[in-house]
Amino acid sequence: MLGLPTTSSSGAEPRAIVPIYVATTRARSDNLSLPYSAERSKTLNFAKLDIGIPQNHVAGRVEKSGRTPDPSRHFSARTYQPIAERQDFIRQLNVALAQRAPENREIFIFVHGYNNNFADSVFRNAQISYDYNIKSVSLHYAWPSGASIPLYVFDRDSALVGRRGLAETIEIAAETNATRIILVGHSMGAYVVTEALRDLALRGRTSTLKRLGGVVLAAPDIDVDVFLSQIDDIGDTPRPFAIIVSQRDRALGFSRRLAGGHPRVGSGSEVAALQKRDIAVIDVSDIDGGRHSVFASSPTLMDVVNNDALMRSLLREDQAPARQTTLADGASVIEGAASLIVFLPSRILGGIAQAAAGQ
Repeated sequence: MLGLPTTSSSGAEPRAIVPIYVATTRARSDNLSLPYSAERSKTLNFAKLDIGIPQNHVAGRVEKSGRTPDPSRHFSARTYQPIAERQDFIRQLNVALAQRAPENREIFIFVHGYNNNFADSVFRNAQISYDYNIKSVSLHYAWPSGASIPLYVFDRDSALVGRRGLAETIEIAAETNATRIILVGHSMGAYVVTEALRDLALRGRTSTLKRLGGVVLAAPDIDVDVFLSQIDDIGDTPRPFAIIVSQRDRALGFSRRLAGGHPRVGSGSEVAALQKRDIAVIDVSDIDGGRHSVFASSPTLMDVVNNDALMRSLLREDQAPARQTTLADGASVIEGAASLIVFLPSRILGGIAQAAAGQ
């Protein structure tokens, strides 16, 4: 439940408010506690929500209630504003961008994974934005997941249905005054991301793709062969392009069994093939259990990122991450988080080798 305030709501207040702009191919619902359903919409719907972070929030967690949320103890929506028109949505995004410092006039697009209802996904987006201290404008793309473990195949089909909606969402972000657009997809949401990028490439939307300043796929639930085919179709992939993997991801092990034993990209079994395509691979197998949602729930990873030791450097075009020791096989161990391993793209490794040879 979103937990929108009512006349009977308690006077409890959240710790902080995180504004989330939403583009979704979920169908509208008359139920305000869950205003978008698992039904598929043929058109893209827009909204803005202010999400309350509870007073007792613990980094990495999404504190939820099965009933009416208490804003001091649970994530909750404090406001919900449907936005009818695409141009009005763009206008509101531009207003939000203008309110930020020049260096933060970016759009952060998050695409959720399998088995999420609308509230689950938007709360996770707010949690990531808050815990990672993301100062850009948060734009949430919600595709019509069935929010049920047995509906894996339904979600897989919905991910394909949702690719054009995400492509349109990226085009909308590209029409704003944002200085950069960062695109992040989790689990099956990573499949939506790669399909949307492929859709844009095949339709010749080169100028839109050039507006992307970084792509991160966390625990991508994508067949390795399918992914490499998608990357070939995309061609000139946005840079930087990073994938977070874990060999201990049990959810991806389940997906692999469903797929007849074919490996998933997020399991990290094909690092060399990814490096050759100028993709950075971040192995989190030994961080906080290497779980499927470790990218969003790990205080260790949050400390590294918030201290600028990894992602801010990865999201620069022409250099390796700061404060790292580069190993002969291309792996890098970040100081202060020795269990985190980064496999750099071949393009960057070549530059490092040339620089070392010239010293």
